[in-house]
Amino acid sequence: MQPLIKIEELSKTYVTGEVEVKAVRAVSLDILAGDFVAIMGSSGSGKSTMMNTLGCLDRPSSGRYFLDGIDVSKLDRDELADIRNEKIGFVFQGFNLLTRTSALENVELPMLYARKHISAREQRERAVHALKLVGLGDRVEHYSNQLSGGQQQRVAIARALVNNPSLLIADEPTGNLDSRTSIEIMGVFQGLNARGITVVMVTHELDIASYTKRNIVMRDGKIVSDTTVPKRLNAEEELRRLDAAHEAVQLA
Repeated sequence: MQPLIKIEELSKTYVTGEVEVKAVRAVSLDILAGDFVAIMGSSGSGKSTMMNTLGCLDRPSSGRYFLDGIDVSKLDRDELADIRNEKIGFVFQGFNLLTRTSALENVELPMLYARKHISAREQRERAVHALKLVGLGDRVEHYSNQLSGGQQQRVAIARALVNNPSLLIADEPTGNLDSRTSIEIMGVFQGLNARGITVVMVTHELDIASYTKRNIVMRDGKIVSDTTVPKRLNAEEELRRLDAAHEAVQLA
C-alpha cells in the first residue's frame, strides 16, 4: 500500500541574520491512509516545523515530501495553495472562527476558495453534513459567541472536513479546552478516524496522545521514537468513567 504521507531525508533550516537553525534534520517517515498519529516533543524539537511542512505551509530546505503520491516539494506557491485547499484540513488551538458569522457560514468558507465552482446549495448541504458529523446539526445557525469552547472547536473541525480532505492536521486542538471537553474532542477525532480519515495531531499532552494510534516523538529536529500506542484510550469509555465518578461523589 502506498503511504498517504512519505517523507524522504527531509530537512528544514531557518536563517536569521548570520544564525542558522536546523529545525528538522534528515527525517524520513511514512504515514498510511487511515492512521491517527500524534507528533510530540518539547519546544524547539521540530514538531511545529514538521506540521507546517506536512500541511504545505512551509517548504523543506532539502529532501522530498509526497502527499497522496504527489511530490509537493516541487510545487510552486499556487499549486501548494491548491493542495492545501483540496487535500488538507486544518484544525488550530485557537479555533480561528469568524465571530460575526454563523457556524454554517464558518464551515462554508473553504469552499469559497475552491478552484472548482460549488453552487450555494451544495455548499450549504456539505456544510450541514460536516456539522452533523461533529455533532452540531442543531447548532447550524448559532454564532461563535453563542457556542462553548468545545462547540467552537467542533465547528473548526467541520470546516476542516468540508472539502473532503485526504489529511486532517490538528495543531494542539485541545490546548484551550478543559479536561472533559478535551476528551469529547478526542472522541470526535476518533469517530472521524474510524470513518477512514487520516489524522496527524501535534500535542505536548501525553494523555491526549493516548487517544491516537501512533506516537512520534521528536527531539533536536529528529525522530527519536515512533511507537504504536499499546493501551489506546477510548473517549466514549473515558467519558462514562468520568460521569460515574462524578455521580459517586454526588451520592457520597
